[in-house]
Amino acid sequence: MIGLFTDFGPNGPYLGQMEAVLRFSAPNIDIIDLINNAPLSDPWLSAFLLAAVQRNFPEHSVILCVVDPGVGGNRLPVVLHADGKWFVGPDNGLLNCVAIQAQAAQWYKIAWKPEKLSKSFHGRDLFAPIAALIALEKVSDQIECYCGPALKDCPSDLDAIVYFDHYGNAITGRRYTTTLDGKTIFLAGGERIPQAGTFCEVEEGRAFWYCNSSGQVELAVNKGRAQQILNLSLGDGFCFG
Repeated sequence: MIGLFTDFGPNGPYLGQMEAVLRFSAPNIDIIDLINNAPLSDPWLSAFLLAAVQRNFPEHSVILCVVDPGVGGNRLPVVLHADGKWFVGPDNGLLNCVAIQAQAAQWYKIAWKPEKLSKSFHGRDLFAPIAALIALEKVSDQIECYCGPALKDCPSDLDAIVYFDHYGNAITGRRYTTTLDGKTIFLAGGERIPQAGTFCEVEEGRAFWYCNSSGQVELAVNKGRAQQILNLSLGDGFCFG
C-alpha cells in the first residue's frame, strides 16, 4: 500500500492531484490518506508525528511524505528505506526521526526527473511517481545510494506537542516507556498533569496523560478538549517530574 502523509489539508486540489498520479501510475495499489493535516510547513514537528503514525504499517509499505516549505530550493528529493518500509519525500528533516528510530536505514537520492516538474509541487510531479514505482518494485534505476543527512545531533524523541487530533487531544513527540510510569507532566504554565490508563479512569473534565494507541505520550481531558482547556499550542514543551 501507499500511505499519504501531508500538510495539504482535506480541501483544495493538492491531495486529489497527487492521488490521481498514484492511481494512474499504480492502479492496483491501495492508497491510504494517513494524515493530511500534519503541522503546517513544519518538517521538524511533523518528523516526530510521522515516526509515530507509520509504526502500524506493514513491511513493504510506501509512505509518501510531503511537508515541504522549501520546495524548489536546494533540499534533495530522497527515499528512505527503514525497517522494511519505504519513505519518499524531501530531505528537510521530515524523515530524520524515522531513520533515527529504525533498526536499519538506508538513504537514497532521487535521480529521476520528470519531463515536466513544477517548482512548487514536487509531491505530484516527482515524489508520487517514484512512490508508485517503488510500490510496483520498478524503481531501481531511478534512485541512487546517498549517505543521508547528519543525524548525530537529532533527538529520537521530543518533549513537545506535535499534533492535535479531532478530539483536541495533544499527541507529543515522546515515545512511552515504563520508566515514565507514575511521573507527572509539568507544562510551561505551571499545570501538573498526572498519568492515567485511559479516559474512564479520571473524572469528567480532568486532564491526564497516557500512552496512546501509537505508543506516544498524549495529553487529554476526559470529555473535554485538552488543546483549549490547557491552552496548548503546537510546539509547546513540557517536562516530567
